[in-house]
Amino acid sequence: MAKSNPQRKAADDARAEGWSLVSQHPLFSQLQPVHLAADESPTRPENFWALIQLAPSYTHFAIIKYHPKRIAQPAEWAYVFAHCLLHLGFGHLKSHSSPNEWVAACDCMVAQFLGQLKFGRRPPDYPLPPLERIKDEENLYLKFCAQGIPQAYKGFGLAGDQHDFHMRADFDPKTWANQFAEGIRRAADNALEVAGGYKSTLSGQGGLTHAGRARQWFLSHYPMLGALAAHFKIVEDKQVCSGLKITVAAVSSQMREIYINPLANLSEEQCRFVIAHELLHVGLRHETRCQGRNFFLWNVACDFVINQWLVEMGVGLLPPIGGLYDSSLAGQSAEAIYDRIVLDSKKFGKSRTFCDIGRADMIDGLPDWWQSAAGRDLDQFYRECLMQGLDYHLQSSRGLVPAHLIEEIRALGQPPIPWDVELARWFDLNITPLEKRRTYARLSRRQSASPDIPRPAWHVPLEQTDGRTFGVLLDTSGSMDRVLLAKALGAIASYAMAREVSRVRVVFCDAHPHDQGYMEVVDIAGAVKVRGRGGTVLKPGIDLLEKAEDFPKKAPILIITDGCTDIFQVRREHAFLMPQGSRLPFSPQGKVFRVAP
Repeated sequence: MAKSNPQRKAADDARAEGWSLVSQHPLFSQLQPVHLAADESPTRPENFWALIQLAPSYTHFAIIKYHPKRIAQPAEWAYVFAHCLLHLGFGHLKSHSSPNEWVAACDCMVAQFLGQLKFGRRPPDYPLPPLERIKDEENLYLKFCAQGIPQAYKGFGLAGDQHDFHMRADFDPKTWANQFAEGIRRAADNALEVAGGYKSTLSGQGGLTHAGRARQWFLSHYPMLGALAAHFKIVEDKQVCSGLKITVAAVSSQMREIYINPLANLSEEQCRFVIAHELLHVGLRHETRCQGRNFFLWNVACDFVINQWLVEMGVGLLPPIGGLYDSSLAGQSAEAIYDRIVLDSKKFGKSRTFCDIGRADMIDGLPDWWQSAAGRDLDQFYRECLMQGLDYHLQSSRGLVPAHLIEEIRALGQPPIPWDVELARWFDLNITPLEKRRTYARLSRRQSASPDIPRPAWHVPLEQTDGRTFGVLLDTSGSMDRVLLAKALGAIASYAMAREVSRVRVVFCDAHPHDQGYMEVVDIAGAVKVRGRGGTVLKPGIDLLEKAEDFPKKAPILIITDGCTDIFQVRREHAFLMPQGSRLPFSPQGKVFRVAP
């Protein structure tokens, strides 16, 4: 068994304490997620301290690489880490045409800023900044490009002869600059509180609540959710939670806020669970995936899935209030669980989420906002944060991630399949293409160059064409949208003709079924009339098709409706074509294709 090295342990403890001093300071705490990693490069200079860079292939994660054998005091490590973070906050990682001059100018600017801030302790082998006041790094950079780098302005980097930050063309300075601006605001607020006697120190672990420490844990130890956590504010205000009727917690993805009721008295471990729960709601885009379902029951279904994953991963502790958990639902998707619980909506409609009984903990109530330009941009940003977080989490081996969660996150990167493509796949599965054969029973036209040579013609066997049809049940009530009918019927006609289905059995339904018999697919649209006789009753139309002697027993049925209908059951292969945002009053057994507006 290897003996422990007391000197190495003391050095590691000092470095960890230095990082703690930085991460607790309000000025730097917002620059996240940033992870520490030992630099094991054999080409590392002897006077190397640390450098900062974006994680390879990612834009939302930064890494500080440090000298693993460097022995220093916590205050010195705090100075070094703060120097690296300031490069990030000032936007220095953007590529420049003259990198040496740019790095030198930025190092001088950061050294001067830290000297004025009086944070940490400058390492003994680190030079003092010049007496001349530096206004900004851009002007200094232009001066260095024109005149060269003077000796007095050399040596302010932390990586020896190397650059102490790596530049990237895809670096987005706005994201990190906004975080740094928030840190400046919080530092100013804390300074006023110290000056007014409300606080004794500017920073410190004692100033963080359980929820604040839980958030810091995600930023430094859990990269899968670190990028999302960095862009969300924890709101712990009794009056705000009371006004929003939040018992334990809730999330607003539009406001980028997670609300935690301080009266819930959650421990730090329980806060980790709750914060991870709300961040997964956001990252997995549960709001936009509701797709016309009952929003509260959809929230409940998503809660069951998320809580199962978090318990399996061991992220924090499940709070006793509002934590919906059922081990028998393990491995099922939110969509599948929703289809189960919607059948007993009276029972599950009284479920207690982290928000309250009968209230969703995803509190944004403007689903149409996500269709706007700002909504689409924010939606894509959340997807990228979670996808990059997962990749970095797996690469750095930070802990178990269930396979089903990995699949859901991977699916975020795939664009949604258009409804007409899904409908085409359904046709392919249920109406197989015709297999033509060559036969001499019917000769084809002979070529003029060789009129004496008989040639076989293409022939389709009768058994393939016999019963080659499908049923269309059209909701023609007054609530049906004419645009939906036009899109649906146009798609049906084109797919049917492409698969050589010439005639379709059609039934129109409003208050009563109207059997149209077999129709040419191109004539369906012209025969449709919205009758407007009140509510729709589709069950008689289903019964008519299923009992019709001239309708094949295995022929599928396509039902076009807006969802304002009765409850019925179809005993053969079927699918629904519905407008986006609509829902059926029952759990459908067949495929549901939603037509975008």
